[in-house]
Amino acid sequence: MKQFAILLLAGLTLLSCGPNRIQQQRIAEATVELGEAHLNQGNFTAALKVLLDAEKVIPNDPFLHNDLGVAYMGKERFDLAELHFKKAVALKSDYIPARNNLGTAYLKQKKYDKALACYKKFSTDLLYSTPHFAFSNMGWAYLGKKNHALAQKYFSKALNLNPDFINAVHGLATSQIQSGDARKAEALIEKTLKRQPRASVLHADLARIYEARNQPSQAKAAWKRVLLFAPETSPLALEAESKLNN
Repeated sequence: MKQFAILLLAGLTLLSCGPNRIQQQRIAEATVELGEAHLNQGNFTAALKVLLDAEKVIPNDPFLHNDLGVAYMGKERFDLAELHFKKAVALKSDYIPARNNLGTAYLKQKKYDKALACYKKFSTDLLYSTPHFAFSNMGWAYLGKKNHALAQKYFSKALNLNPDFINAVHGLATSQIQSGDARKAEALIEKTLKRQPRASVLHADLARIYEARNQPSQAKAAWKRVLLFAPETSPLALEAESKLNN
């Protein structure tokens, strides 16, 4: 009886010291879910706070590090995002979304060769269900390097897989405009807008083409369509508002 009392006292002492390791793990996992909910809402500051708390308990979770990288991307701390995406890939080498995000972090820092190396590793993976993302990102990397031939090649590869992938349409049109083929860009944009009329970034591309041609009325109409479809506080909407005010 005395021995039982001692064991009971020891158990109560352990409980009073706080949650055990398993309980801490479950709390951390629930915290990650909360952080992901904040990420989905675009609340990167709140997401970062709870995800950093979870990292103290589960520091070797690749999915947590990917989430942290996304949060830092939202805060435009691309250097810190890069570190966490690298950790995610180191912990889980076949974690393709994290590797893709790492490439994007490199792109944002203009580390184009590193971005290309990152994308090439999984762009030919037969198990990768969305290779058009990788091809489009490779197009943006080559565009950053001013290699329009390769940029257009990879944007086109992305569009062959998904003709309505706006990121690749915007990239291909941007490359065509920069290389002096605005007519071809205009035709591509107008063709896509027939299927995707709410693509605000393509309306902005059209507006810039009209501005370059000194067609102010057409440019004004295009910027108005940007305001109609772009999120109210987005950089694109703010640019459209500024253009119309001027």
